[in-house]
Amino acid sequence: MELSSRFNFSEVDAKWSQYWVDNNLFHAEVNPDKKPYTVVIPPPNVTGILHMGHALNNTLQDIMIRYKRMRGFEALWMPGTDHAGIATQNVVERQLSKEGKTRHDLSREEFLERLWAWKREYGDTIIHQLKKLGASCDWPRARFTMDEGYSQAVRSVFIRLYKKGLIYQGEYIINWCPRCQTALSDEEAEHRELQGNLYHLRYPFQDEPDQFIVVATTRPETMLGDTAVAVNPKDKRYKKYIGKTLILPFVNREIKVISDEFVDSKFGTGAVKVTPAHDPNDFAMGKRHKLEFVNVMKPDGVLNQHAGQFEGMDRFEAREAIVEELGQLKLIEKIEPHTHAVGHCYRCHTVVEPYLSKQWFVKMEPLAKPAIEAVRKGKIKFYPSRWTKVYLNWMENIRDWCISRQIWWGHRIPVWYCVGDDHCQLACKAPIVSETVPVACPHCGSTNLKQDEDVLDTWFSSWLWPFATFGWPDSGKKDLDYFYPTASLFTAPEIIFFWVARMIMAGKEFMGDIPFSDVYIHGTVRDAKGRKMSKSLGNAIDPLEIIKEYGADALRFSLVINSGQDLFISKEKFEIGRNFANKLWNASRLVLMNIKDPDIDVDLGKLDKKALDLPSRWIIFRFYATAEKVSAANERYQFSQAESLLYEFFRGNFCDWYLELIKDRWPDPAVQKIAFGILRDTLKIMHPFMPFVTEELWEKISKEKGPLCRQSWPVVSRKLIDKNADKEMQTLMALVAAIRNVRSQWNVNPAEQIECRLITVSTKDAVLIEENTAVLKQMARLGNARIEPARIVGPATGGAKNSDTVKNAVTVLVGNIKCVIPLGGVIDVDKEKKKILGQVQEQEKALDGLAQRLKNKEFLKKAPAEIVAKEKERLTSLNARVTELRLVIASLE
Repeated sequence: MELSSRFNFSEVDAKWSQYWVDNNLFHAEVNPDKKPYTVVIPPPNVTGILHMGHALNNTLQDIMIRYKRMRGFEALWMPGTDHAGIATQNVVERQLSKEGKTRHDLSREEFLERLWAWKREYGDTIIHQLKKLGASCDWPRARFTMDEGYSQAVRSVFIRLYKKGLIYQGEYIINWCPRCQTALSDEEAEHRELQGNLYHLRYPFQDEPDQFIVVATTRPETMLGDTAVAVNPKDKRYKKYIGKTLILPFVNREIKVISDEFVDSKFGTGAVKVTPAHDPNDFAMGKRHKLEFVNVMKPDGVLNQHAGQFEGMDRFEAREAIVEELGQLKLIEKIEPHTHAVGHCYRCHTVVEPYLSKQWFVKMEPLAKPAIEAVRKGKIKFYPSRWTKVYLNWMENIRDWCISRQIWWGHRIPVWYCVGDDHCQLACKAPIVSETVPVACPHCGSTNLKQDEDVLDTWFSSWLWPFATFGWPDSGKKDLDYFYPTASLFTAPEIIFFWVARMIMAGKEFMGDIPFSDVYIHGTVRDAKGRKMSKSLGNAIDPLEIIKEYGADALRFSLVINSGQDLFISKEKFEIGRNFANKLWNASRLVLMNIKDPDIDVDLGKLDKKALDLPSRWIIFRFYATAEKVSAANERYQFSQAESLLYEFFRGNFCDWYLELIKDRWPDPAVQKIAFGILRDTLKIMHPFMPFVTEELWEKISKEKGPLCRQSWPVVSRKLIDKNADKEMQTLMALVAAIRNVRSQWNVNPAEQIECRLITVSTKDAVLIEENTAVLKQMARLGNARIEPARIVGPATGGAKNSDTVKNAVTVLVGNIKCVIPLGGVIDVDKEKKKILGQVQEQEKALDGLAQRLKNKEFLKKAPAEIVAKEKERLTSLNARVTELRLVIASLE
């Protein structure tokens, strides 16, 4: 059972990640004798490389799935990847650009073959990286959102929604990315605050060219598509102009002044330009007033033939040119700085253009109602609960979902059009919506059919993930009946709308049941300054580099113990995980070195409490208490708290106290059994958090068959729960801590043994100290520990002193016990006292200077807020230190 002197995490990580997969140890099957516990992985993009967000998210899932597996559930973690339409197409298009080509230089089929070839070569990169992290997914089940079975599910959903009238096609203003040249949903157009300008433009009247109406806009380039100017009918300034004709500069289009209650008379000049083809509000106004819709832009953001002299210019180039020309024509009233929220493509970060386009949409309100009800009635719970409000607010204001994308990689829309014979009837213009490729037009019989060019939004496939992964829509799927609904979903806040809400809607619509009961929203990984980690900021920490340098267990443990609402991570913070893994290894090595029986096997639950001494009863109680608290924390998704409990128990209770207490008692077989039993069962409760090191240690010490990942969670033996033992041990530990503190404060040589008089009015405390004097001597380095009745110096609550008071002794209170520690023969008391007084004077001087600084109004006015805050913290710290030093002096008799 010997262990090497050093924990070689590189060898251990590689060994067990391969062993677990090779032996299919994470496989789950339909098992009527067990309750299922199912988690579906948020499918990473096939373009994905493991980042810290992935590392955190998948570590949390793995903790829970390993924990539930050990608790006796048939635990399944369903893996897979997402085809990531725009992202993956962009990757391959960049490859083509290096060859001097675009996708349009290839046929659609040739381009798709390039994409599939890329997916075959690189698409599983992140899967291999997740295995390095220790993710205990049922890997043979891995699904891909464009595999054949999954694609069938996507087509089936489209057909069902279309037949119910929930999918429709129409021309509307959508979010358009000129770089990707595709439509985006509202959620994919991330809004960012930009510093721009508000341009006040003059539009001359037809009958009075020297008179103007001034309109305000942030996008002068769209003026070329204006077909009206609108004012509020209640705005007295403009009543006389309603119905009059204006001349649109550059294109000389005649446009009317119209009235509409939508216009905010307080914004800008109170008169707004109306561009129905380039603004969603103007689109609605254009429909109400039957205005002309003039699109002045090509899909790539370049102005088209309707832009007159500005045709061929990029939209932002045209903006500058138009403003310059308007200035020369004296048609600019003024230009004001203006901060406004502008949509950006979530993939390439290009500024999104509101654009009139024919697209496919899903009516969301009917789907949202049952999904809202499921959360309101508590069938689905969000952790932390504050996210419930965020979810409901979005769902109650939901808008229709634009699901068509003008790219080639993805699920092609299952719609065909009859394009061809002279005898075709009007009915042939209706789309042919079919789950399979139609042979001929159902109206005229023509075989000349053309499929819709667009593909479906990536999220249209991933919203089916909790049930499509189990074979839906095929009936009679045992896995689907057993593993659905799933139990918990682990995800980040930014995809509550993209994914979480839509999965709930899809589950209710197509399965008639919720897809999961719990949604755990974890925090965002940020750098030490609180900034979100990103390549563009150069502050991203590569989790694979951390695994290489510190080990997978260190990465996992450090991420989780630092987690909260958000994580503030620097590379140094991974040292806590590395150090704890080393501590576990070294402590295990110490225990195994002292075990004399190679066949030792211990069931803690079968031990006789009456035969155990206080430290043994205490460490067993502490272990069981920790195991129960860790279980409770896991069930509440409080994983950081669970790790803190493990850390406190193993490092504090087991290593710093128990192993220290028994270091001279190893020859005793009873001591060996307790230490071995606690260590073995501790490996079990640590395993979900640090699977690699615990699995390696388990192999070395356990006589039970099978790897640790398939073992059962420890069962608490109620007969060994001894709260009194814990209370008594806490008293002894407090005494030791108090004595150690005195030694430190008065600079007593660590090797020096000192005397301590322990005075108490409690017979119970006296008996406790008497029976455990050896513990106090060993842990506090006492040469002598005398127990005395309280009458010698008065009540232990601090009563009057008498003639027996010891000179140059420090007195401290621990509960009802007074500790009197003579220092006269141990240190030069006057010298140490002078030292401490010197520290007091030094600290008070610094305190006075800092207090004066913080009273200085000029300093408070000019200094950055963070500097002032730090100085106030330092003031508080100095005050506390001075108080502490004075108490040290006061404790000396």
